Amino acid sequence: MPTSAAEKLRRLYACFAAEDRVAILINADPDAISSAMALKRLLWRRVAKAVIVHINEIKRPDNLAMIRLVKVELSHIERIDMQPFSAFALLDSQPDHNPLFEQFAYRVVIDHHPQTQDLPPFADIRPDYGATASIMTEYLRAAKIEPSARLATALFCGIKTDTHNFEQNALIEDVRAFQYLFPRSNIHLAHKIEQSEITFDFLPTYRLAIERMTQSKGRIYVHLGPVTSPDICVLIADFFMKVHDVTWSIVSAIYGKDLIVILRNDGIRKNAGKVAERVFGKTGSAGGHESAARAEIPVNNLEGIIDTKDEKKLSRWIIQTIEK
Repeated sequence: MPTSAAEKLRRLYACFAAEDRVAILINADPDAISSAMALKRLLWRRVAKAVIVHINEIKRPDNLAMIRLVKVELSHIERIDMQPFSAFALLDSQPDHNPLFEQFAYRVVIDHHPQTQDLPPFADIRPDYGATASIMTEYLRAAKIEPSARLATALFCGIKTDTHNFEQNALIEDVRAFQYLFPRSNIHLAHKIEQSEITFDFLPTYRLAIERMTQSKGRIYVHLGPVTSPDICVLIADFFMKVHDVTWSIVSAIYGKDLIVILRNDGIRKNAGKVAERVFGKTGSAGGHESAARAEIPVNNLEGIIDTKDEKKLSRWIIQTIEK
């Protein structure tokens, strides 16, 4: 028998005590940011403190616009002392999705990506949902909490972003959450967030991507070489999916000490998450949905397999490995 929303909320609240100082960890994007905001609101006056902690450098214009316009406070994991926290929650991700997540023991994990490992007793994983923001909207409703316009707008944008405007990975529950949030959101604010997609700094990388792209049977492959933010890979992968007759878009780059690979497809009898796990799961973290996936492979794990400093060889290796 399915667990009711009220029972899930009761179990969520039971994970925390009044004296707890809670760190809510995320890999910041609109869905993760808004979901963390919702959990922080749920815990208001129930714990001593709740802080949203992100592991990634935030450079995407839409993320920056959301943070500025909905006035959410975030702390980077390397710029905050994690010692005082007594409890940890992870939203829109799972511990094995990033080594920085793995160093904490979580009381709560809430996510809409497929489950990839054993999780704590309170783990609400709903891979059929289009967005974690939809799940968190259900928790707010179960708690009878009326979201502020800023929180509603953030959740609204989170759902729109992760469902690609309901073109993929969406259930009727996502639609219900969206319908609930729509009249409570500041639509003008939402449009400002959505329209903040690229900056002038990103334009040279778009040109590089067009120059380097390789086409094969409806698939576009691009290796960008070193990048200052992995977010540009996501933007370019989404950009190429808008090209007529493109069914797959695979964009890779070196970011710091990792090889980042972003996979997108049209969602027709394809599964990007399974491809990412099959190809890259043994050398790094990989996973996602049918139409969107991501892999992060430490460069050290590829020693003896491919010279990651030779961009042409690395690009060919990625193509050949995926095409197998």
